[in-house]
Amino acid sequence: MTTWILLRGLTRETRHWHAFPQLLGQDRPDVQVLPLELPGNGALNGLASPTSIQGMATHCRQEMMRLGLPPPYRLLAMSMGAMVATAWAADHPDEVEACVLINTSFGAFSPLHRRFRPRAWRVLFQYLFTQSMELRESLIFDLTSRCVAPRPTVISEWTAIRTSRPVSTWNALRQLVAAARYRAPEQSPVPTLVLASAGDRLVHPGCSMEIARRWQCACRVHPTAGHDLPLDDGPWVVEQVAEWLA
Repeated sequence: MTTWILLRGLTRETRHWHAFPQLLGQDRPDVQVLPLELPGNGALNGLASPTSIQGMATHCRQEMMRLGLPPPYRLLAMSMGAMVATAWAADHPDEVEACVLINTSFGAFSPLHRRFRPRAWRVLFQYLFTQSMELRESLIFDLTSRCVAPRPTVISEWTAIRTSRPVSTWNALRQLVAAARYRAPEQSPVPTLVLASAGDRLVHPGCSMEIARRWQCACRVHPTAGHDLPLDDGPWVVEQVAEWLA
């Protein structure tokens, strides 16, 4: 049985994967797909988020031990979650068979203005001074997705998620600190596929390309999708992963 572990990014939770876990495991009886919650997010929003990426990786390892699911694992992660996956693989390469990193960036690999694009700063300030939860999620959707058709439905779902399991400002700041402090290894710790979106408004796709260049690993770029690549084109992600593994 192959176990895929899914890790999301800053302040996002497992429900933000929508139908992607089912898509990744579809027609594969030998595949188990398990989205994991990071401390401070989702069902774990009552916990304090670690101020280090390594602390988040440690939590994920402990959760897998608690569930009784032995390694090795395959990790598919996006944004800050991809940093957690990298830290896990770097510190415990015997537990990680492969990594798929989506629209992420590493300090010392890329400058700040590429890791967090200027437009994203403007949206962040708007977000902080907006009281309406629905408007807040609209801002996040427009920053992270290029998928136009289901916009009202997705925003409604995200608003319900945020309302039912809010992430505290304190935890959001702690996660930002962890992401800013993280320094990735100079070499890929395990076989890695890097996926990027040409239409990413949050993180410049060049950040993913730089990771692939330094690590000499495979890199595929979606021509139109936004930061939330599994939402915008989940089938494309599954296809790239399958081709790479083959």
